[in-house]
Amino acid sequence: MTSIPGINNNRASTAAASSGKGFSSNDLSDVDLDEFLGLLITELQNQDPLNPMDNSDMLTQLSQIREIGSTNLLTKTLTNLATGQELTMASNLIGKTVSALDNAGKDVQGIVDRVSVRTDAEDPSIRKVSVHIGDSIVDMTNIREIVEN
Repeated sequence: MTSIPGINNNRASTAAASSGKGFSSNDLSDVDLDEFLGLLITELQNQDPLNPMDNSDMLTQLSQIREIGSTNLLTKTLTNLATGQELTMASNLIGKTVSALDNAGKDVQGIVDRVSVRTDAEDPSIRKVSVHIGDSIVDMTNIREIVEN
């Protein structure tokens, strides 16, 4: 981003620093769309009216906004696709004998009788697929061995 000429030169950089996230034109992955728009609006509000931002700078920043939005959408789509694929793999385990580590940390071996999907308590956008072996719940990542019946 370009620096903001005028009295409040460090306002936009202070906003990025206070959020604890870095910001550079080369690495937009640390800044979400809302933060980026906030920085852009702050920059526009505090620019020198006699020396406004260059149009090419504005177009560059608008293309960066689109890039962030596209990246966020792609990330959500890939996450949903991965969850769907994991759910398919888990449902294929129903009726099969597996050896795994359950969520309580105990070794479990038995026949998978059902599959469940639960959301993460800290981040509801994260869904975890688990299989059930009797009373034990096993995350898909903790399955060690699958035995054909």
